Amino acid sequence: MFSQTLGTALGDWTADSAGFGYGGGSILFMALLVIIVGLYYWTKLSRTMLFWAAFILTRPLGAVVGDFLDKPIHEGGLALSRYWASAVLIAFIIA
Repeated sequence: MFSQTLGTALGDWTADSAGFGYGGGSILFMALLVIIVGLYYWTKLSRTMLFWAAFILTRPLGAVVGDFLDKPIHEGGLALSRYWASAVLIAFIIA
C-alpha cells in the first residue's frame, strides 16, 4: 500500500508539478528502470535491493503512462477512454 500510494503520487507530481509532462515522466521512469537492469547485470549489488527498487519504480511509471493514455489532448494525453487505455496496456503486457 505504501509503495502504491507514494508511487502514484510521485508519478503525478513528476508529470504535473515537476514539469516533465506525461511523455517526459514516462521516459524518466523507464530510464531509471533501465539503469536498474544495468546494475543487475554489471554490478554485484544486492538482487533483493534491485528488485525492490524496480518494483517501486513501476508505480510512478504506471501512473504516468495511465494518465498519458486517458487524459484530454489539451492536457497532454491521448484522450483514450478507460476501455481503450486498458486494451492498449493489456496488448503491451501480452507483447
